[in-house]
Amino acid sequence: MTKMAEEKVKLPELLTIKQVAKILNVHPTTLRRWDKKGKLKAIRVGTRRGVGERRYHREDIIKLIEK
Repeated sequence: MTKMAEEKVKLPELLTIKQVAKILNVHPTTLRRWDKKGKLKAIRVGTRRGVGERRYHREDIIKLIEK
């Protein structure tokens, strides 16, 4: 695991779109686009119809950083 990835392991299991945007130094709109394209899948919380807020798994963020 890279040094950067090791530091990210201290993150919570699920991260908000704002947290991930800051970590990856991208705009939240970029993350939404990546979700639609399947590059970085988000899960939806807070709704029954899949329209809630996006959350990202820590492990998915680490994998993306290591690429």
